[in-house]
Amino acid sequence: MNHDILKTVIYDQHAIIKNFHIINREYEFDLNANYVLVGLRRAGKSTLLYKIVQDLIDNGTDWNQIVYINFEDERLSEFSVNDFNDILSVQAEMSDKKGWFFLDEIQNIEGWEKFARRLADSKEHVFITGSNARMLSAEIENRLGGRYLTKYVTPYNFREYLTAREIDFTNKAIFATKDKGKIKRELESYFYFGGFPENLEYKNKREYVSNIYQKILLGDIAARNGIRNNTGLKLLIKKIAESVKDEVSYSKLYNTLKTIGVSISKDVVIDYIGYAQQSFMIFAIRNYFSKFVDKETTPKYYFNDNGLLNLFLNKEEPKLLENLVAVNLWNKHKYNVYYLKGKNLDVDFFVEETGEVIQVAYSAINISSDREIKSLVEVANSLECAKRFVIITYEEEKELTLDGIKIEIIPVWKWLIRN
Repeated sequence: MNHDILKTVIYDQHAIIKNFHIINREYEFDLNANYVLVGLRRAGKSTLLYKIVQDLIDNGTDWNQIVYINFEDERLSEFSVNDFNDILSVQAEMSDKKGWFFLDEIQNIEGWEKFARRLADSKEHVFITGSNARMLSAEIENRLGGRYLTKYVTPYNFREYLTAREIDFTNKAIFATKDKGKIKRELESYFYFGGFPENLEYKNKREYVSNIYQKILLGDIAARNGIRNNTGLKLLIKKIAESVKDEVSYSKLYNTLKTIGVSISKDVVIDYIGYAQQSFMIFAIRNYFSKFVDKETTPKYYFNDNGLLNLFLNKEEPKLLENLVAVNLWNKHKYNVYYLKGKNLDVDFFVEETGEVIQVAYSAINISSDREIKSLVEVANSLECAKRFVIITYEEEKELTLDGIKIEIIPVWKWLIRN
């Protein structure tokens, strides 16, 4: 690889990072470790790398020690696995001090894993990002042999969103009338259009999210996995969106597609769902009480950002509310989040490690006669590890005691801030 081209790419990236305004996010990095950042396209992985670079410079690192390469740069279109060693040579030409390597979207280069392992074995400082199926965290850990820590990056959570919008959400603000009004106003946009960082800059937020969806669908899923039946894939994702809040099996999705004339096999349905999960578009939550086979084949699916889900819905706020809660729980607890479904009970979420039992109800009007309350009482009496009982609403707040069980009813904006 021509060293002058590599240097131009690196120095141009320095100029971008120097002038980039950073919104603080809730991620921490140990600079003695190497990292792979994975997650949904446009979730902010590159910006986190920019923040690390800016912090290094503020603490005395020289710019010539920073080797930041974005492998989606068209000037690197001919770059191959055989050119990786030139990166080390260029770093040595730039500085006689130890380098810091930031390799953005490295999955575009076939065979990158060997170079990444070599850097780690040489005790270099390395940060890597990726956003498609090749960077699925479980696979990365196997490929890199434990040399890197995996950091899962998501679109803004609500606190980060408020920070970006310069809205105060301290305890004082939560109780102050005007400040609370500002928070609730921002919730509306976050609720419908999600937390993609760049979307804050756009007036037509739905169009921006739609553009991301198309890139994930046609690029990260269809093109990456050689899918030719894009119509079948699009309709499957649409049916998954329509099934949010409900458990759904592969067979049910297959039969639903069949009734509208989409001819794909059940095995293909299973493959497509797997690809959608690998691209970080959707995730699955399973029934705590189910046997292993049922856990895997009849989950509830949710979208990793409310903006993506809302592309498929028409004024279906209860689904958006439950999806928002699911995203928050999944990002924090991953596979420790379940739903509870069995005889006499139906609970939206159960967090095993904390004992939280959560129902989601858009409105709390007459809620005491609904399944939310009855199921919480049933869980309290039958599940010993259940410790806290919560109903999350869009805006209502109060506290109930039923059969000696304390039930908190919390508006989602307050729960998102405190959780």
